[in-house]
Amino acid sequence: MYVLIGGAGLVGLSLAQKLVELGHTVAIIDVDHTACRYAREQVGAMAFEGSAVSTEVLLEAGIRKADALAAVLRSDALNLAMVTLAKHYGVSHILSRMRHADFAEPLRLAGANHVISTVELSVSTMVNAIEYPQVESMMHFEQGQIEVLKISIPNSCYVANRSLAEIAQDSRFPSGSLIIGYQPHPHEDLVIPNGSTVLESGSTILIATKPGSLHQVIDFIEGCK
Repeated sequence: MYVLIGGAGLVGLSLAQKLVELGHTVAIIDVDHTACRYAREQVGAMAFEGSAVSTEVLLEAGIRKADALAAVLRSDALNLAMVTLAKHYGVSHILSRMRHADFAEPLRLAGANHVISTVELSVSTMVNAIEYPQVESMMHFEQGQIEVLKISIPNSCYVANRSLAEIAQDSRFPSGSLIIGYQPHPHEDLVIPNGSTVLESGSTILIATKPGSLHQVIDFIEGCK
């Protein structure tokens, strides 16, 4: 994919680095000469020096051929302008960072497919880390209607050495929850399990559940024999 990023700050450069590592072609636009040079020499991305809301610069950077665009500029107003121009030039997949909630609806109306609130994301991550310290990571989908959590199987606990079929038949396993990923050991790949998959002690699982069932899921997984 050809991905265009507006803004070569910490987020923009980190995003570019990850995308380049994944094999995408990345171009960054920023007014900072030093940041652009860093993007070329250290990140391996193309970099265009100038304003990311300048039609001339955007066209030079190849916005007409961009498969995706990420607006991570220093202000919500600039991101809104870049999203509007990206929509005008026919970019099909547009993402934008948002600092203030007042810009959420304008960004969506302007054409952003995804609006990521940096403050909300940070606060949510910290709250989860405080409230669920045993959970390695947690992802939210459909405006928080579905949670996917990553958790390790403790030694000598109920689910250890049991198959998914056995676990699913247990009346204590929260309804509407599903184990969707299994990693036997940290150095092994994550796989999609089936009913015969046996959960080993020390392994890691991904569970999809409803927000209201989080405590119940964690208590069930950690419950000792």
